[in-house]
Amino acid sequence: MGKVFLVGAGPGDPKLITVRGLELIQSADTIIYDNLVNTDLLHFSKRGAELIYAGKQASRHALPQPDINALLVEKARDNNIIVRLKGGDPFIFGRGAEEAEYLIQHGIDFEIVPGVTSAISVPAYAGIPLTHRDYASTVAFITGHEDEKKVESTIKWHELATGPDTLVFLMGIKNLKTIKEKLIKGGKDPLTPACIITSGTLPEQRVVTGTLKEMDAIAKRNNIQPPGIIVIGKVIRLREKLNWYEGKPFFSKKILITRAPHQSRKFGELLTEKGAQVLYAPTIEITPIEPNHKLQKAIGNIEDYYAIIFTSVNSVAIFFNNLMEHDRDARALKGIKIIPIGQATAAMLETKGVTADFIPQSYTSEGIVEILNKLEIKGKQFLLPRAAEGRDLLVEFIRKQGGVCTVIPIYKTSIPKKKANLTEKPDVITFTSSSTVDNFISIYGKKILEETLIASIGPITSKTLQSHNIPIHIESLRYDIPGLIEAMEIYFSREGSSL
Repeated sequence: MGKVFLVGAGPGDPKLITVRGLELIQSADTIIYDNLVNTDLLHFSKRGAELIYAGKQASRHALPQPDINALLVEKARDNNIIVRLKGGDPFIFGRGAEEAEYLIQHGIDFEIVPGVTSAISVPAYAGIPLTHRDYASTVAFITGHEDEKKVESTIKWHELATGPDTLVFLMGIKNLKTIKEKLIKGGKDPLTPACIITSGTLPEQRVVTGTLKEMDAIAKRNNIQPPGIIVIGKVIRLREKLNWYEGKPFFSKKILITRAPHQSRKFGELLTEKGAQVLYAPTIEITPIEPNHKLQKAIGNIEDYYAIIFTSVNSVAIFFNNLMEHDRDARALKGIKIIPIGQATAAMLETKGVTADFIPQSYTSEGIVEILNKLEIKGKQFLLPRAAEGRDLLVEFIRKQGGVCTVIPIYKTSIPKKKANLTEKPDVITFTSSSTVDNFISIYGKKILEETLIASIGPITSKTLQSHNIPIHIESLRYDIPGLIEAMEIYFSREGSSL
């Protein structure tokens, strides 16, 4: 027999998964996941893992609960590790207890892995503490959607209305008017502060506030759709002071990344940390040139080179992969001067055990030329592993100074075969190279670029944008990803101060 793990996936933000939950996602043979689970978590599953969607939405069930129960038993009998991934916490209105009972009935071993419930985390991301010495000493969690098979409600509305200081309703958006009426009838002050939170803990988070008596009208006026959390109580007054999440510099901004997929993830994480909703439309695919006899020959004679120039993180990664295949490591570069084009490339080198000798102030080929001007070039050999298509500025400079520059193409860039589905209009489109500009226009055309803010990583990329008559609203002063993010922060802080 296998084993079933009932795992709480947290409220939406994938970083709120527990360490134990993430370990199990990474080792599971089968993951059966719900509608409210952030599918970014599935990227951590192992290669070959079976992913089964069992989500439930109002009146639309991918799998009815009895089928989910039977599926858990079936998969566990295959001697597998089964992760039943549930939004929030499995034992807070998640039917986790019912699934555990079914597993016991069929002799299946199981484990409960608690998750961060939306009942506490979503209000926290809205700046609402559920308890506070001055406002609330008690809190109650209530389902806003009871089992339809019940003959009558088991919720004690009078006790709720006159007892706990803070009330939190889960899954109650559709029943908001009924909830309001029963609480007021039970004795709750109609002027008690209340709020509705949708997409909590995510960049799309939306919060509307008012009083209990007007919440259904406010929800209708603002077209609030489920799922969502309803909070009722005086603690809501603290939101104005404690609203930390929505104060992030890119909160609710849709920012589109055009880099290659393997380079986009870290960029996306940095933007998400600052509150952005990240969209991905890769315009480049990086393909190593294999076999690469020229590179292998250069590595075999690596001690002949005075310096190696790396003009991208891709060139570092591919070069060192080839170095290892040659049964050599960073020690083979001892005595050779290492010149990366910028901080990101230097950081990649450090992961390989190599410290750069020089880093240009300007993260461009021109910046590297400024460094080369300080070196003795005549009679020296330089190695330049780079993309098949690249600027010849460095090659020409080294040769004019009497040096030898061996250029070895080690990867090719191409336009992705699969086109992203840009259903959401971005607030900002970021470009990190001339290739991303040319390829984006080739794939998607220019119209979308004329209707949104354009952020460029530096003057060379900007020049390409200008050649297409595309306006540039944001340009990085430091030509790397942190510099681009900083430039966008400055732009939006100025825009906010002028509103």
